[in-house]
Order: sequence, then C-alpha cells, then structure tokens
Amino acid sequence: MTVLHLADETEAADLAAFLSRLLHYDRAAAVRLQAAGTALAVFGRPASFEVLAVRAVALAKPYEDGLDATLDVTVSAGELLESIDEKAATGVVPAAVTGPPWAGVLPPRGGWRREPGLPPAEALRALVSAAVAEFRSRTGGLVPERRTRAELDRIGREIWSRTVGETALPVRAVHAAQSLGFLRGTGPAGITGSAGTTESAGITESMGITESGAAPVSPVPPASSAPPAVSAGAGTPAVPAPGGPALFSSGAWLRLRTPFGSVAVRRAGLGALGVSVR
Repeated sequence: MTVLHLADETEAADLAAFLSRLLHYDRAAAVRLQAAGTALAVFGRPASFEVLAVRAVALAKPYEDGLDATLDVTVSAGELLESIDEKAATGVVPAAVTGPPWAGVLPPRGGWRREPGLPPAEALRALVSAAVAEFRSRTGGLVPERRTRAELDRIGREIWSRTVGETALPVRAVHAAQSLGFLRGTGPAGITGSAGTTESAGITESMGITESGAAPVSPVPPASSAPPAVSAGAGTPAVPAPGGPALFSSGAWLRLRTPFGSVAVRRAGLGALGVSVR
C-alpha cells in the first residue's frame, strides 16, 4: 500500500473536491497520477468537455515507495477519493486500472509559451454564463420535431467550438475550468477558494510543466453544450494580472492555467462533444 502524504488538510480537501467534480460527470472516471519529489500531478478528463484537467498537489515529503522515487499510474478516481483522509492529509494510491485512451496522450512537459489576448477571470466567467444562456435559449425554442439529439449536438458544437477573444482557445476549455473550480474569485488577501488552497507555479515547474520565457504565476498557492456568445473585446489585457488565468501553447496543445489548476486541449480535439447542461 502506497500512502501519499499531502502537504496539509487544505491540499487534501482541494484534491478531494477536484476528484468529486470529475466523478460528478463520470462515476467511472479514472485519473493518471505522476509524482516526483514533493509534487503530485493529477490528470483527469471530465466527461464531455473534450479537455484534460491537471491539478498539482503539494506533498509533505518527497514521494518514495521502496526504491521507487517516482510514480506514474492510472487509477480509479472514486477509489482515490475514498482513500483521502483530510484530517490526516493522506491518501492511498489505489490499484492500477487499464487506462482510457486519453491517459496515454498527455500535454508536453515543457516548451510552453505565453499567448496574448486572454481576458481576466471575471470576463471568462461572464463568457461561460452567456454561452450557457444562449444554448438554453436556442434549444428551448426548438419545436418538438426538431428537438433531436443531432440538432442539440449541432448547436452545442457551434457554441462551444467558438474561440475566446483573439486567442485560439475554445470556449469549452473555459467552461471546463469553471466547472472544475479553477476560475474561482479573488479576495483582498489574494486568491482563495472553497478549500483555501492553490496551485503554485513551483509545483508545476517541479513536474516539468514549465513555460519558456514566461514569468511564473505568483504562488498563492457530460458537460454543457453551451459556451459564450460573447468574446473578449478590444482593450482586454494581453497578460493577466499576477495570480490570474494565463494561456500557453506548446506544439498542438493549448493550456489555460489558473492558480487552482490547468485545462489543456489539443487543437485537433480529444473526442466528441456532449450536450447536457449541468
């Protein structure tokens, strides 16, 4: 039995919240775990969003399991969630499972470059709200004979495949980030979340997920078929405020990074879009 010693109770609570959100969309969800040193990266694919989600978690001590100093395994998200003891800040690595196809196609670990044009978090949240409202309005107005799965898919694909402002980031990636709790609000003392923990740039860098020539973010530490009908307007800051969301690219991948986690998407896509609004 391999025990993970998380940095503190809030890291354990935030990991549990992330896993719970993945399971909300897919009760059979799997996650790929990669650990090295005092960093644990948890990769998951929320069903229907066509993106990969990455949550970096700080460990209390360097990972080790006998002579193994690194971990790379795909496990059941539900079993991992059940093993987490928030008060003790521990979790147990479940038995490996046969990984879904996405688990073998992870984003690159380096070569990320900052992309300009991403709106601030408040504008991104408004973008998602507008998209969901548009989807509900358009589908709700369909006559019964036209309210087919094919038509719902068509409308959802049209809305969620739109890009954010002048970037190439599809709106579905922003919706996924909000649904997973990665676009939380900010407070006067910094960025905070329900669990009170954040993803530090140091953790991300220790996993090899680094940006080329980009200043690190300050360490404080089935989806909807409806994305935004609004896009970032002129005058939106090209570089977000410290601690805010940032967009990076590497090869065929785009990554929306926030202090609470990242959402990565391949420009060629990862699968079919769903149409449910949750």
